[in-house]
Amino acid sequence: MTNGGTTPTAYAALLRGVNVSGHRKVPMAELRALLSGIGLAEVRTHLQTGNAVFTSPARSEEELETLVGQAIEERFGFAVDVLVRDHAYLAAVAGACPFPAGELAGRQLHVTYFSAPVEAAAYASLRPEAFLPEEFRLGDRALYLYAPDGMGRSKLAEALARLPSRGVVATSRNWNTVAKLVELTRP
Repeated sequence: MTNGGTTPTAYAALLRGVNVSGHRKVPMAELRALLSGIGLAEVRTHLQTGNAVFTSPARSEEELETLVGQAIEERFGFAVDVLVRDHAYLAAVAGACPFPAGELAGRQLHVTYFSAPVEAAAYASLRPEAFLPEEFRLGDRALYLYAPDGMGRSKLAEALARLPSRGVVATSRNWNTVAKLVELTRP
């Protein structure tokens, strides 16, 4: 989304699969410098797992994804899937959560962001009752996962990850990070 070019828009860049178990290292200080160097402003990072917040004049999310992805590949020598979402989208996803986020620990609730809409039919092979009390719901380019014992122990998360993605990039964040990204991108 853009705001017509009047003022810069705040975005979050969600990097997929960086700094996990010592692989595909992207130091956050270097990422901040890199993003500032390609013309993004007010760059901040959150945690070591690939969350960057910045402002930019009106550009599409896709343009920013390409810009950030190319810069990371040139600087660090490996490709990284990047999803860029503006504050309005991040806030809408948080606001549409079908689970009682305020009553749950952050590690129990996750959002998987997708690069494109996904059809419910892609999940038809799962038998939801087999995973209870774990549950998932689809949203706007997002999937909400309730995993009472956390993502690392979730059988449902494993099953969801095995489903074919058909070219759709997906990256997950726990609810604490979802809420923090909404806060950090707030105008």
